Amino acid sequence: MFAAYAARIDRDDPLSGLELGERPEPEARPGWSTVTVKAASLNHHDLWSLRGVGLPQERLPMILGCDAAGIDEHGNEVVVHSVIGQSGHGVGPDEPRSILTERYQGTFAQQVTVPTWNLLPKPAELSFEEAACLPTSWLTAYRMLFTNAGVRPGDTVLVQGAGGGVATALIVLGKAAGLRMWATSRDEAKQARALELGADAAFPTGARLPARVDAVMETVGAATWAHSVKSLRPGGTVVISGATSGPNPSSAELTRIFFLELKVVGSTMGTKEELAGLLALCAGSGVRPVIDTVLPLAEARDGFARMAEGDVFGKIVLTP
Repeated sequence: MFAAYAARIDRDDPLSGLELGERPEPEARPGWSTVTVKAASLNHHDLWSLRGVGLPQERLPMILGCDAAGIDEHGNEVVVHSVIGQSGHGVGPDEPRSILTERYQGTFAQQVTVPTWNLLPKPAELSFEEAACLPTSWLTAYRMLFTNAGVRPGDTVLVQGAGGGVATALIVLGKAAGLRMWATSRDEAKQARALELGADAAFPTGARLPARVDAVMETVGAATWAHSVKSLRPGGTVVISGATSGPNPSSAELTRIFFLELKVVGSTMGTKEELAGLLALCAGSGVRPVIDTVLPLAEARDGFARMAEGDVFGKIVLTP
């Protein structure tokens, strides 16, 4: 079957390790289901995999892709929850939790096999392309806001780096939940798009804000960390779920954090139950993922390159 896969690890030039070509079809195994992929979406996790983060050389070649929506062997339309081993189903109780493609072949192919427990029904209201956007970046945003941020309707939330999949999801979900959403970007066009999505205000990266915020959603990392901490009201919360600009800020802002009693909360992916809640929210409210573009799987390299350059607003979806 045709697939996009990591053939080599290169920390400095990750795309050099990306190959497109034939790979073996997945083999049936007890407690697992084979899904015919109708749509899959790109995440920064796929770029990090090509750099060897979470994917050691000995597990190559590895088909990339965490997110997918498709049809299982019984004809059901399903969405793949990409956290493997959360419950032990299909892998046993002793295997540590991992994200699909850290241990098992991924979704950038015509078929993927995952534990049957990891499948959720796809709501009829969502297209395959829309549903395929939800299990990683949108689920990450859902958990950041509704599980870890401690915010309530009417609170003000700052989203750093409007444009990426998680950031756009945060804006849309926060607005739907009655939060006042502010966003930053160094790109004026992305600021304008954030406003179109429902952000109440958009600012240049690092700009002084008109008021302190209740929470900051941080996925950029080193480039925005100091601004995130300085933007919080006393007792506010910064939720971290990524560091695309690097993990080592020039200043940790420790004095401000302890003096103002700020909360720093890490957030990773989400549970199957949270994904079910996200699917229900989208089906019932009319909220839809922001899709930048849909590409055939054969053009996956173009999608990877655009994501690596930051030239996206929303999700890139691949269709086998």
